[in-house]
Amino acid sequence: MMKNKLLGFIMLVAVTAVHEAAATVRLPRLVSNGMVLQRDQPVRIWGWASPGEAVSVAFLGKTYQAITGTDGQWRVTLPAMKAGGPYEMSLKASNELKVKDILVGDVWLCSGQSNMETPMSRLRDKYPDVIAQAANPRIRQYEVPLTYSFQGPRADLTGGKWIAADPQTVLQFSGVAYFFAKEINAKYQVPVGIIKDAVGGSPAQAWLSAEALKQFPTYEQQAAKYKDSTLVAAIRQREGAAVADWYRSLYQADLGEARGQQKWSAPSYDASSWAVMNVPGYWAEQTPLGPVNGVLWFRKEVDVPATMTGQPARLELGTLVDADSTYINGQLVGTTSYQYPPRKYEVKAGVLKPGKNVVVVRLISNGGRGGFTKDKNYQLTAGGQTLDLRGPWQYRLGATMLPTPGTTTFHYQPGGLYNGMIAPVLPYAIKGVLWYQGESNTANPADYLALMTSLIADWRKQLRQPNLSFLYVQLANFMAVKSEPSKSSWAAVRDIQRRTLAVPHTGMAVITDVGEWNDIHPLDKQTPGHRLALAAQKVAYGDAKVVASGPLYQGMQGAGNKVTLKFSDTGSGLLAKGGGALKGFAVAGPDKKFVWAQARIEGNKVVVWNDQVPNPTVVRYAWADNPEGANLYNKEGLPASVFTTER
Repeated sequence: MMKNKLLGFIMLVAVTAVHEAAATVRLPRLVSNGMVLQRDQPVRIWGWASPGEAVSVAFLGKTYQAITGTDGQWRVTLPAMKAGGPYEMSLKASNELKVKDILVGDVWLCSGQSNMETPMSRLRDKYPDVIAQAANPRIRQYEVPLTYSFQGPRADLTGGKWIAADPQTVLQFSGVAYFFAKEINAKYQVPVGIIKDAVGGSPAQAWLSAEALKQFPTYEQQAAKYKDSTLVAAIRQREGAAVADWYRSLYQADLGEARGQQKWSAPSYDASSWAVMNVPGYWAEQTPLGPVNGVLWFRKEVDVPATMTGQPARLELGTLVDADSTYINGQLVGTTSYQYPPRKYEVKAGVLKPGKNVVVVRLISNGGRGGFTKDKNYQLTAGGQTLDLRGPWQYRLGATMLPTPGTTTFHYQPGGLYNGMIAPVLPYAIKGVLWYQGESNTANPADYLALMTSLIADWRKQLRQPNLSFLYVQLANFMAVKSEPSKSSWAAVRDIQRRTLAVPHTGMAVITDVGEWNDIHPLDKQTPGHRLALAAQKVAYGDAKVVASGPLYQGMQGAGNKVTLKFSDTGSGLLAKGGGALKGFAVAGPDKKFVWAQARIEGNKVVVWNDQVPNPTVVRYAWADNPEGANLYNKEGLPASVFTTER
């Protein structure tokens, strides 16, 4: 009897185990509630279950069958569908899954680095009305979490979910991608899905597959090195300890944080002996300290009227180099660990008081030129009143340090982001790619053309879409304006981006007229979104009538001391924006010494010359980090691309 009971118990456990194993049917995170499926092309739906398990997928009145392979994966292909929704999908095996609120429309994979990643939350002051009116459930985003791998392609994403746009959720959307989607949705009246798949600071090689990296032996060797997880862990431990020790030593050496004494952030601290520096500015330029690294304390007394107190306030400190902790009247109101984010600190009611208030900034310079970025807002606002904080601030050196020890940014290494963030998305059908990247490749422009042409071909191959539309943003204008023609790696990358248009089914948005000299992240994300939408209308949607680009250099012909330049994409004609003479052209003779040139429009061509160059052989346009004044446009208002006639 006991034997029979034991046998029955064993059989019950076995049956239960089989049932539980067969009930492991699951979907990738991307295939989930709220998703947008691509219209007008076959769509793959995939997932995992026990080997040999039968899976059925029911959608739009039809059922599709699959058998899980020995690798545990199953896949079905849905036929091309028209735009519409919301719909529901049912999946059955030993268990049942439902995916709800599905739309069918156009899906865009939006990738690159920080200017694609920049969310609408950072743009709320520039586009308050756009955000307030963002209630559109037919525009959705899936944000792919930062993940990298050197062990091969990952099968699934590590997180994320589909969210529909409303005034709160839109703050998470990529600014560029949202403006693009908003325009495409309005024009074509179809749902638009954004897959936000971008990482700040990432170079192009991080987004290449192992197969594509074979064309770049140096990058391939780097990727191979980091396959050793023991090595990676050791590097992480060693570098992390060094950085932690640097900050520990900085804190211990910082006179402003000295134990047993009054801290320099205290409002009652006597700073009468401190030196004075004008803000904004950099202490290497204004003080005897020079380019010192470590921590400096800055202090300013502000007279606040009673009408500004008793209510929330905002402190704006532009951007700071590099990390800050900021206090008002001894209370910490904000801290930021690196230089790029704008300092917009919300101050709680009750912090400000009538009369004298003390603002203190503890500013860490990790390596280089520390200080307050010029031409930014430095102000305190409350109750509709604003106090300007520019001008003299007191300062004192808290501690001097060597530059922060360098670290390996593993997610910037070749292939890592492709494996972690692109490979898991690849089965998902898309309309096209939006790409905003290149800043991190300006240190070595020489291989950027090969990297980009390889990346485009690689993604098209992996997605099984050989004619996939690939639209990208050319680098914005950035850094200080130079008065004379000079070398520029940023211009070199922009010209490579122009030349990448030779790859079929590509389009480019030129934005050298919307950047900010003092910010690598310009706030105008509407213009690149709009110009990408124009490119999409032509390249992806086949509208041959749309003028999708500004003038693009096509060729040159010399005659004496003059060069005639030919352009495509002239639209309804060329013009010098703002009137007056054309600017931004430079010429050189065989000696390759560039000088500014005169230029005039003749029909759809431009004639360029300089009387001091009798035999010009090379012409450049807008060849600078920040080509201020370059004003060749077409009459549709789109700027000409940077170019050089050199090859």
